[in-house]
Amino acid sequence: MAVLLLAVDIGNTHVKIGVYDGESLRYSWRLNTRRDATADETALLLQGLLNARQVPAAHLRTAVIASVVPSLTPVWQDLCRRYLGTDALVVTAGTASAAGLTFDVDRPSEVGADRIVNAVAALHRFGAPVVVVDLGTATKLEAIGPGGVYLGGPIAPGVVTSADALVERAARLFRVELAAPARTIGRNTVEAMQAGIVYGSVGLVDALVERVRAELGGNPPVVATGGLAALIAPHSRTVDADKVDPMLTLEGLRRIAACTLPRHNLPAS
Repeated sequence: MAVLLLAVDIGNTHVKIGVYDGESLRYSWRLNTRRDATADETALLLQGLLNARQVPAAHLRTAVIASVVPSLTPVWQDLCRRYLGTDALVVTAGTASAAGLTFDVDRPSEVGADRIVNAVAALHRFGAPVVVVDLGTATKLEAIGPGGVYLGGPIAPGVVTSADALVERAARLFRVELAAPARTIGRNTVEAMQAGIVYGSVGLVDALVERVRAELGGNPPVVATGGLAALIAPHSRTVDADKVDPMLTLEGLRRIAACTLPRHNLPAS
């Protein structure tokens, strides 16, 4: 029987799920995050996704979770235990050490699991030093120094988060499609908002990357990931065009699992 890995990235806006066969990502899904979801209903949803791809749940013999939503971590742990028969590995700063990432920050326990797995994936794929830009609910930069040392990085409001706040606080503004307009000088409200949101976010990314690079020294590669990477990265002067990977987080989960699970409590085959 094939042994597959279930990788789950629980974010504030979306839950990203991947099924790995060795190093190959066979299937992936993106679901809306529901903080009141139960293990039973989540298992039912997962089973439907697996059935649609004809993946037997019995083949998912290992699981790894990165979560920034504390209330959902035990939900997925319970799901894995009761429905898949395995104890899921939950990513922490401690688990990342097996994958070669060390920490030089004030409190490693406070570093988000999503930041950890992105750093691990970038380190293994591109070496160090390297910078990761994650464009999701928040815009986050991870600075990984020589030798695979995680140094931290800035956190700013994400593209959608900023746009939502603008609409909520300005009575005459409204939600617009997140798209890059043809010009920065908007000739109408939609164009003006799109230019401010998209190109303003590009400027934020470039300014933060330049500052991070200056503190790291040299000219480290810049990797982009997250749900908004495809929108922002093409207009950036600092993000490497060939290093935009929306699956970077799932790859980091796979890397940590590959380095850790052989010593984890695996179920009997």
